[in-house]
Amino acid sequence: MKELMLTNQAIARGAYEAGVRVLSAYPGTPSTEIAENFAKLDGVYAEWAPNEKVAVEVAIGASVAGARAMACMKHVGLNVAADPLFTVAYTGVGGGLVIVVADDPGMHSSQNEQDSRYYARSAHVPMLEPSDANEAKEFVKIAYELSEKFDTPVLIRETTRVAHSHGFVDLQDRAEVELKKYEKAPQKYVMMPANAIKRHVVVEERDNALSAYVNDMAINREELTDKNEVGIVCSGAVYQYVKEALPNANVFKIGTAYPLPMSALKAFSTKVKEVIVIEELEPYIEDAMKAAGIACHGKDLFSLQGEISVLKIMEKFGGASAPEAEKVPARPPVMCAGCPHRGVFYVLNKLKLTVNGDIGCYTLGAVPPLSAVDTCVCMGASVGMAHGFKKATDGASNNVAVIGDSTFLHSGVTGLINAVYNESGITLIILDNSTTGMTGHQQHPATGKNLMGAPAPVVLLDELCKACGVKDLQIVDAYDVKAVEKAVKAATASKEVSVIIAQRPCALLDKSSKPKMQVQNCRNCGVCMRLGCPAISVGENGVKIDASQCTGCEVCANVCPFGALSLVKEG
Repeated sequence: MKELMLTNQAIARGAYEAGVRVLSAYPGTPSTEIAENFAKLDGVYAEWAPNEKVAVEVAIGASVAGARAMACMKHVGLNVAADPLFTVAYTGVGGGLVIVVADDPGMHSSQNEQDSRYYARSAHVPMLEPSDANEAKEFVKIAYELSEKFDTPVLIRETTRVAHSHGFVDLQDRAEVELKKYEKAPQKYVMMPANAIKRHVVVEERDNALSAYVNDMAINREELTDKNEVGIVCSGAVYQYVKEALPNANVFKIGTAYPLPMSALKAFSTKVKEVIVIEELEPYIEDAMKAAGIACHGKDLFSLQGEISVLKIMEKFGGASAPEAEKVPARPPVMCAGCPHRGVFYVLNKLKLTVNGDIGCYTLGAVPPLSAVDTCVCMGASVGMAHGFKKATDGASNNVAVIGDSTFLHSGVTGLINAVYNESGITLIILDNSTTGMTGHQQHPATGKNLMGAPAPVVLLDELCKACGVKDLQIVDAYDVKAVEKAVKAATASKEVSVIIAQRPCALLDKSSKPKMQVQNCRNCGVCMRLGCPAISVGENGVKIDASQCTGCEVCANVCPFGALSLVKEG
């Protein structure tokens, strides 16, 4: 039976058919839907972990216990999980262990472009790279076979265009893989130096065996047409682009990004007069082929930045040029109408504070008219950066850290402990909107539900902060702008570490109809326009409220100095 599926859904299906028992993940676009879809299947366990490092450690534990296990994340999440990844490459596995990583060429929803293929090479862990939904499902099953055959974790790399594309998938029955019996083996699983030295030898031997094995795998294949003297080497989404742009090209499709099938690539190079490697981001394949003595080129034609497309390939090979882009007005991203973060950033901008920001929808506090956020580096960095900012200025800096509830639990807690321990006197504002907002409203340890939808123990953020040593703590309604301003002024005046928890659920969580704002006797002062709310615009007779967008949050009424904005009275 065939079913049209999102590739991320197909990966979840592949894990199911492969007999995976345990999946742990942290939501991150473009990988989020894998865990969400796996959780809907019968007879499996899936969870949101606080961060990607924990997710991989959970999967390792399940693997050592004898189960097939999976961890999923986006590319920057693999940075967080790198510590256990590099060591589990030494220990090997019990049940099969697969880690799925989704790269984001073009940075559609990420703070950097990163090529995760280098992680596979550096950790000496095999990596598979599918090109479509059905292939992704099958590659998952192949990955578990490789994992158990070679006693290794296996990485599967997808990119945004693959992860979020749809295709027909052949559905098969679940393989009921028995739990392997756990046997105590400290020399294999306890990575103290004496054992790790011996396991490193095993890794190198395994690497050599895999390098030979992949040359005969069907997922690494030649597609010769004899109609073109150029040979194209590609993988992943780029394979699809090449097949559409150059249907008569000789192609070598790589399925194993690591180890590369170098013997097969050398054989392919002898059958064509010129080898061109087309790959997104870094010249990973090109450099490896050149190092192996295979004459090729590619990055002289294509950029290190962004995505490759069918049109870009056609242009480089003498085909049609890309059409001139239509002149569409720029539409910068903005916070949703009713977003509880808006009033907080309005206050921070008004008070002219330096804001060390973090990863989440609240990063949009950097754009006009709020223009509040000064820095954003990675998950949890706001807290550590605010601490460093204070230390560098001997406490004289007028800065605050801002972080979301999910991100605080992901990697902000340790930064807060550090600030308390080292007495920097920072002010931390936790924007608690009761969800993981930017990736699509996933649960986390402070929401009261788990990924499977069941009730779960709630981490109380205020109690957690107190346990970290915070004594100066305030909880405010994020919609109450005056209360937020009062709290911020008091906290920044304090000499000790202070925390403000600005609470209000994400406006998109409640889909029910709400009273709307109305305008009466507007004086066109423009103060409410400084909020950047998409429901507010300027008309001939003052501001206008778009009732289709307004959520009735009353933040605009909070800031209006003349009382011109109010809720429409019922009846």
